[in-house]
Amino acid sequence: MNILPGNLRFGAGQPVKRLEDQRLLTGKGQFIDDKPDDGALWLHVLRSPHAHAKIVSIDTSAAAEMPGVTAIYTGADLVKDDIGTIPTLSIFKRPDGKPMTVPPRRLLAHEVVRYAGEAVAAVVAASRADAQNAAEAILVEYDVQPAVVDPVEAVKPGAPVVWPEAPDNIVGAMAYGDAAKVDEAFAKAAHTVELDIVSQRLVPSAMEPRSTIAEIDKTGRLLLHVQSQTPASTRDVLAEAVLKRPKDSVRVLVGDIGGGFGQKTNLYPEDGIVAYAATKLNRKIRWRGDRTDEFVGGTHGRDLSSTASFALDEKGKVLAYRVKSIGCTGAYSSGAANIIPLVLGPFVQTGVYDLPLVHFEVKSVMTHTAPVGAYRGAGRPEAVFIVERLFDAAARKIGIDPRAIRKANYIKPAQLPYTNAAGQVYDSGAFAHMLDRAVKLADWDGFAARKKAAKKKGLLYGRGLTSYIEWTGGRAHTEKVSLHATSQGRVILHSGTMAMGQGLQTTYTQMIADTLGIAMDKIDVVQGDTDLAMGFGSVGSRSLFVGGTAVAVSSNDLIQKAREKAANVLETSVEDIEYQGGMLTVVGTDRRISLFELAEKEGGAKLSVDSEGEVDGPSWPNGTHICEVEIDPETGVSRVVRYTTVDDVGVAVNPMLVTGQIHGGVAQGIGQALYEGVSYDSDGQLLTASYQDYCIPRADDVPPIVVTLDDSAPCRTNPLGAKGCGESGAIGGPPCVTNGVMDALAELGITQLNTPLTPQKIWRAIRDARVSA
Repeated sequence: MNILPGNLRFGAGQPVKRLEDQRLLTGKGQFIDDKPDDGALWLHVLRSPHAHAKIVSIDTSAAAEMPGVTAIYTGADLVKDDIGTIPTLSIFKRPDGKPMTVPPRRLLAHEVVRYAGEAVAAVVAASRADAQNAAEAILVEYDVQPAVVDPVEAVKPGAPVVWPEAPDNIVGAMAYGDAAKVDEAFAKAAHTVELDIVSQRLVPSAMEPRSTIAEIDKTGRLLLHVQSQTPASTRDVLAEAVLKRPKDSVRVLVGDIGGGFGQKTNLYPEDGIVAYAATKLNRKIRWRGDRTDEFVGGTHGRDLSSTASFALDEKGKVLAYRVKSIGCTGAYSSGAANIIPLVLGPFVQTGVYDLPLVHFEVKSVMTHTAPVGAYRGAGRPEAVFIVERLFDAAARKIGIDPRAIRKANYIKPAQLPYTNAAGQVYDSGAFAHMLDRAVKLADWDGFAARKKAAKKKGLLYGRGLTSYIEWTGGRAHTEKVSLHATSQGRVILHSGTMAMGQGLQTTYTQMIADTLGIAMDKIDVVQGDTDLAMGFGSVGSRSLFVGGTAVAVSSNDLIQKAREKAANVLETSVEDIEYQGGMLTVVGTDRRISLFELAEKEGGAKLSVDSEGEVDGPSWPNGTHICEVEIDPETGVSRVVRYTTVDDVGVAVNPMLVTGQIHGGVAQGIGQALYEGVSYDSDGQLLTASYQDYCIPRADDVPPIVVTLDDSAPCRTNPLGAKGCGESGAIGGPPCVTNGVMDALAELGITQLNTPLTPQKIWRAIRDARVSA
């Protein structure tokens, strides 16, 4: 971890309004679709209508004769040109001990399609409409094969096989803990509780669909304009794995991104085929996805099916915790597809609780569906959902207050740093304290009166409680930045992290402004250019606590370099130079020089430092969410009417931005709990391929969310004391709302429903409960 001067300030605690908003809200954003055509050709992708089929033949002759068509490519063309495949991390073992094996992820399918929506051909034409029309004239003969869409069914004997080298459809498996000791604890337990729990498949719903532009510059380099949370790795995968050319021959440029949520982490086949076409034709090529492209061709999130159980003593102390899970990867493994269920979920599966005796068995499984990848939280929401649903079920079964059972199992402050069952070290936290604050702020004692009032209206009323924890960092604990003071009086930061709505421009600017004493309007934050900055990027809520550490280091480095330069100019020792507000002064004199005057004397008329920030490990944001839910039993419609959170993000540089991040995550959590869910039919056809069929929460579905930030347990793994915050709301939200709905339904004897808790699902459960009563 970097050690920084104790008197160095980082602007912490200041609710600065977002600097980005004026530009974005007045239509001055620089999104890919804002770029001029400049004579670009358009590319359109033809997708498979079948979930599993052999490609018998592809006839492009009629399409090639259509107006405006420049080129048509198939998988065979790419194989002929030795175009590579999109790699995944092959670091796991199958249950039989052999290395994991997955089908190659090609830019265009070759010989076999493995999900409905897989790209089989690409048309390049003078206009988007020309390319779309020509694609419809391509004749593809398919030999349709049986498909499997349910990961639980996929591992059963006789299920259709996605990839012949894995005949059981299992990609990899991991186990944690001691099975024998867990079995022994269950045999002796006073109470046991078990639930079958599904975190359903979701479609990320960023405001801006994916788009890509590729062109060859005057020097022969390939320029890729793309939405990417990780520009550096996007460049490297495209250059080395796909196009098989030197990395420095490719430059990735990312402008504004209208939402990422983890979905825009990987290189997609569409990005690769656009780049391939640009190199093949030496023309600017562009592609813009529509919503259907996102639903059928983008990565999905979640899709974890689990059977989980607690063994407890008479007082509700958990003696052992057992989980068996199947995580779906879809037909192909995205970069993190197997890591999410096999590693990231288990990292937090014990939550904020002292549960050392565990046995987790997890398998990642292929199906004939769109690939699953990172989506806000990536494994952590699924894991916290399991443990929090179990605690509520156990409290209800034993007859214990949901607060009391959690307090009986919380990790105590004296146990920190605490190593959990998956070997992860929690450096800080005050879990019971967070619960106590949330209980007061949510007016816990007033719930009974509100429930009584709802009952008079004929409504069911329930309360949900969740304590969550989040692992952040993406296993990348360093980040590089460059900081420049120019002779024009500006300070410029180049960072490899990537803004996509979090407000990084604002946060980084206020940190630099506070440290250097420079006005915020004199500072420029530049991201998304692999020629200027190479870093890990923005995943796993790492931007502030890792990227921000690098910003703090660079500010200190620039001051130190400026003091050295000023000492030389002013002919004194470095120790006698004092920096304040952009001025370097010889202590006790009026001899001084400005930071920008020093820059004028440098080559390139700028004073620059290249810096690296390093943290000691992940951060562990955590907190308590409490909500109240009302249900109309005649329609099954549920509404979240109150929502309170107390969140530990360590030291918040900009509390207003953190609050906004938590609001957005909770909204997605409400969507997961009540509305959203991908549905395939048995043949692998996506039934929820548009917002006419896939429901996301609207503004009036989200109540006022009262967020309180608690900084009583600052992070100890980075010099800022900050913890990640970008995914917290999406981790605490789903179990909190689900627990609230199940609490409302408990009086009818309904004990378990899987999300999404749609009106139809709830109405049927109420009807069945009344019939059997």
